[in-house]
Amino acid sequence: MVDQASVDQSSASPNGCSWALRAGDLEVRLAEGRREIDAAQALRYRIFYQEMAARPSSDTARLERDFDDYDAVADHMLVLDRSIGSGPDAVVGTYRLIRREAAARCGGFYTATEFDIGGILSLPGEVLELGRSCVDARHRTGQCMQLLWRGIAAYVFDHDIKLMFGCGSLPGVEPAALKLPLSYLHHHHLAPPPLRPRAIDSRYTSIDLMPADEIDHRGALTALPPLLKGYLRLGGMVGDGAVIDHQFNTTDVCILVKTDLVTAKYYRHYEKREKRPVAIYSS
Repeated sequence: MVDQASVDQSSASPNGCSWALRAGDLEVRLAEGRREIDAAQALRYRIFYQEMAARPSSDTARLERDFDDYDAVADHMLVLDRSIGSGPDAVVGTYRLIRREAAARCGGFYTATEFDIGGILSLPGEVLELGRSCVDARHRTGQCMQLLWRGIAAYVFDHDIKLMFGCGSLPGVEPAALKLPLSYLHHHHLAPPPLRPRAIDSRYTSIDLMPADEIDHRGALTALPPLLKGYLRLGGMVGDGAVIDHQFNTTDVCILVKTDLVTAKYYRHYEKREKRPVAIYSS
């Protein structure tokens, strides 16, 4: 059982990044202090449980926070709307970022609870798990999403990340209803065998549900959530099979994205300060 004290003990920015990016009233940076991590968890609760009808545990419902043990080791990227303020009340978007060393402190990556990611873990260099992404409904604009991606690109550059991965979710828990987008991903975006994650056997659900020649590409792309389409535009690939997540009311695939296209597209300007890149943007 997790109580409020354990939620409040999450540490802020354990990996020590200190940059911030701005566009108009919006700012993206890593969380600074427990109150901002709490604000990210509150935002996640509103989106995942109140808006998307995930099933909360008794502690989650009582605290009105989405949280787990990974929060204590992760970096939490935030989008803040400075027209609202500069602290926790201004948090309108978030992404959870976990690297190898942080995952080791928690017994492994979250994605490994759903997929065999041995091929990813065998890669030399740093890898980054992306998760728990959400944006307040009033801020689901191109500007906000672009700024989040710029923040991720800056983080990738700062830590020399070679590959990003995580669980990408489609709404619903009936694969037959998702056969078009799932089959499209299988036939056109499957990761190469050395890297390819596979849904763990006890939770494996096939995503090869339609013949390739029967797939309506336009319809498949329309059916994919915007975040998954964003990954594909950056060269994203998927693993073998999906996992049904009844708690979050989703069907999850494993997404992999090499970082070269991410940094090329979103990290256009930087300068060295104290051996740390700082990205500078204007509205």
